[in-house]
Amino acid sequence: MSHDDDYVDYASPEPGTRTRFAEGDNDGRYDTRRGGRVSPSRAMVTVVGVVVLLIAAIAFANRGGNTDDDPESTANPDTKAQPTAPTGDTPVKTPVNGIPTGFPHSAEGAQSAAANYTVPLAGAGMFDEDERADIVRALYVPGVAEARLSALDEVYDDPAFLQRIGLEEDGTAPTGTTFVSRINPVGASVKAYTDDTAKIAVWYSALFGLAGEDSENPVTESWYTTTYELQWADGDWKVSDYTQKDGPVPVGRDQTASSAEDMAEAIEEFGGFTYAR
Repeated sequence: MSHDDDYVDYASPEPGTRTRFAEGDNDGRYDTRRGGRVSPSRAMVTVVGVVVLLIAAIAFANRGGNTDDDPESTANPDTKAQPTAPTGDTPVKTPVNGIPTGFPHSAEGAQSAAANYTVPLAGAGMFDEDERADIVRALYVPGVAEARLSALDEVYDDPAFLQRIGLEEDGTAPTGTTFVSRINPVGASVKAYTDDTAKIAVWYSALFGLAGEDSENPVTESWYTTTYELQWADGDWKVSDYTQKDGPVPVGRDQTASSAEDMAEAIEEFGGFTYAR
């Protein structure tokens, strides 16, 4: 992204992120048939391979974006994140098909948009053809959306890809399992900002896998940072490009993995969030 001379310098500490409860549970459409207990070590190698495969496939589909070891490498070197500050603006004014839209035309609004957009762009809805089209057309810049959608369709409709991650050819979970692809943003920071463009980094954890007795890909947690190039278009912040890297990854606690039944119940019971600055 250009316009470096116009960027605002955010020379202040890393932010925290406030959260607001969503109005509904977006995961209610998934089957929650109960499975048995999954051994936490049974398919660890397979799980790692699946997660790497998913990241590579999505990066390939989003040809304008890429997976990068350092997503900040093209940002203004003098920019740093600003501290969290209440703006008084409602973070989501006009949800469209359950997708948050209508963010303030400000640096805070751009951060809120990026954090919220991460959830559907990497969520389970991307595995449904109709939902995927709604998500991409709602969140990408109009001139980019159709090309990205076509590339994403190639990936998500590929039977071999779906089989590798344990799904049926139509993108649904096998009988007796619950598909989980849930993103949990932890924080966001401004890397660069002008009146009509923004570069926003979002740090998040991702739950991905199949909960069920016969699952070979049990639900695991991973950590990533995605840096979005946003443009102000049609009265809202829209995605034009992105880069992604692993981590930062916190030290894990020695906790016993939950059973497939407990995991499926949790996914059904606990809804997501609307993320705000």
